[in-house]
Amino acid sequence: MLARREINEFVERGFLRVEEAFARDTAAGCRELVHQQLDVPRTPPWPSPVVRGVALGDAVESAARSPRLTDAVAGLLDGEEWQPRENLGLFVIRFPSVEDPGDAGWHIDASFEGPDTTGTTTWWVNSRSRGRGLLMLALLTDVGIDDAPTRVLVGSHRAMPERLAPFGDDGVMGLMAPLPPPDGDVALATGQAGDVYLCHPFLVHAASWPHRGTGPRILAQPPIAIHGALRVDGPVDQLSAVARATR
Repeated sequence: MLARREINEFVERGFLRVEEAFARDTAAGCRELVHQQLDVPRTPPWPSPVVRGVALGDAVESAARSPRLTDAVAGLLDGEEWQPRENLGLFVIRFPSVEDPGDAGWHIDASFEGPDTTGTTTWWVNSRSRGRGLLMLALLTDVGIDDAPTRVLVGSHRAMPERLAPFGDDGVMGLMAPLPPPDGDVALATGQAGDVYLCHPFLVHAASWPHRGTGPRILAQPPIAIHGALRVDGPVDQLSAVARATR
């Protein structure tokens, strides 16, 4: 169970790092599936700066269903009707490179199909985060400051609801959502393989580059789905941590 301190940290900062959310051996098994199924090389020469894809298998399922991870998710979404993960969704592999990957801009992730959705980059979002309760950043490799860690704009989740509210329940395309200026504190999602960052769905984040490490950085970033929208009405002490921060 999460301590009150951890929940309050999430509400204020917009993310919580769960150390050893699943075992290092499980992370190693996930990496092996990524190498096999997504044809990810282990040694140079490296392909383009970033590769994305889905890998499936027992290790991926074990990571997604880890009791420690599940308990942390439940602690942040207590009060919401959320859907446990069966897998780790999309894997993002970044290779050592000084080339601009072209996808390192600040953004929030969207959660539902809009009127002109044609793919994952044209999904929509609204001020109650319809369909999405959390964003997970699951580290499958050790990630240091030289390994292109994800950047997160600390506390930015608290600025997003008022920026999204004018679009009503219909929302706006995620890539068109108005963001706060990126001039606040920036944290780097570094850690050990098996660590997971649980992020508020409105947390503004971005890839980083160049990747000056020695090997591929492998990350999974699935959403935690909810039924409908966040329940932000009613007594504050009865809201989930995610809804409380949104409120």
